[in-house]
Parts: sequence; C-alpha cells; structure tokens
Amino acid sequence: MAESIPVPLDVKLMNIVATLLFASCGFMLLAGGVWWVLRQPFFPLAGIRVDGQVAHVSDVSLRANVVPQLAGNFFTVDLARTRTAFESVPWVRKAVVRREFPNRLRVTLTEQDPVAYWGDDTGSQLINGFGEVFEANVAEVEHPLPRLKGPASDASLVLGMYRELAPMFHADDLTVEQLTLSSRGSWSIDLDTGAHIELGRGNADELAGRTKRFLTSVRQVAAHYGRSIESVQGADMRHKDAYALRMRGVSTVGPDEAKKR
Repeated sequence: MAESIPVPLDVKLMNIVATLLFASCGFMLLAGGVWWVLRQPFFPLAGIRVDGQVAHVSDVSLRANVVPQLAGNFFTVDLARTRTAFESVPWVRKAVVRREFPNRLRVTLTEQDPVAYWGDDTGSQLINGFGEVFEANVAEVEHPLPRLKGPASDASLVLGMYRELAPMFHADDLTVEQLTLSSRGSWSIDLDTGAHIELGRGNADELAGRTKRFLTSVRQVAAHYGRSIESVQGADMRHKDAYALRMRGVSTVGPDEAKKR
C-alpha cells in the first residue's frame, strides 16, 4: 500500500501565492475589460430631466452653461462636475444630480430666493435668505427689495441686523430701504421717507435698544414742532442716552443768527 508523502510547507505557500496572483490578474483583466466596455460609445446619454420650482432658469441658459461641460457616457459622466456646472448657472443655488437608468440624468434644482440687493446700486449682486451673496440679473427681480451694504465677509451679519431692526421701523409705518455696515463697524439706515439715520457701533441688542428709544420719542419731538415723523431728515444716535435730530422746516438757529449767516 502506497503511503502519501506530505507536501512541504514552502511548496504549500508557493501554491497559495500563485493562486492569489492568478486570481488578482484575472480580476484586473475583468475590471479592465468592463471599464473599456463602459467607456465605449455604447451607452450615450439620451437626455437630462430637470426638476424643481424655478422661475428664472430657462432651457436656453441650461444648454449654454451646462452642455459644453458634460463629457462621457451614462456610466462615465462625472456627477460632481455636472452638479458644479448646473450650480454655475445664474439663479441656481443647488443642484442634485443622479443617474436614471438606462440612459438619462435626473437633476433637481433649487433656485435662489433673493431677500435683498447687495452692494452698490450699480452692482449685480443679491443676497438670499441664508445670507449668501450671488450674482444675477437684478432686472429680473419681480418685487421691491431693500439694499444691504457691507464687507463681503459680513453679508450674513448685515442680513441678521436688517431682520432685527426693520420690523421695529415697520411698526411705525416706516420702511428700511437701505442698511449699511461701514468698514469701521458703524451702522446706518436709510428710510423710505428719505431720512438717514446713524446708529453707530454695537451688537444687535445695543442697536435695537437705541432704535427703540428713538422711535418711542421721535413722534413726540416732531409733534412739538408741528411736524410728523415723515419730516425727519436725519438722526444721529451715536450720543450716549440721546440723539441729534434734523427735521425739514425746523432750525435751531434764531432769525437774527440766520440773517448774520
């Protein structure tokens, strides 16, 4: 009876290594073949379906901005690059892109919702409700918006301050048309009546406190001179516990002094 001869350990190890190498090579060849097939023009993109509530984004704009940046077929098209291309279109805030078998892309767009103009009157920037500044054709804005100004890095801060102060003026039938934060950190407001109000420096609570004191007393002050609050041309709240007031038709200079001037 023949006896089996045990296989040496080194031979076993060599067999295992050889098997792994052959399996790895086979897997690499298979993966390479699959990748080659996927890159062939057998799976072209047949179309892109765009969803979302959009009012300012047109098919023409999408074709002009997105299509030239698309490359590859259904399997190889770069979804991240495609998303970036869609988000570069004016008025698009966010795009979600996914493949839709067998040969289409599906894109869901979120449009920018402007709450204010941003920067100088000649600019083309707007700010959305998240405090993000974006470029767009301001002529397409369909309703009146306030104007906010300040350093670009403080856009969210300026929007937050507007939301804090504007309702206080609105309660007195006054509309904040412009809120400005200077490079030195000083705040000012322009009202729909033409009044310019210097608020000075401070956080939201400090500015709200000054504004409340101003609005509580300014009507009484105006009435004392036979005027309404709409007669206020300007106010300076940078004085501690007081403010300076300038009104149309009211002067602190006496008649004799006025003649001397």
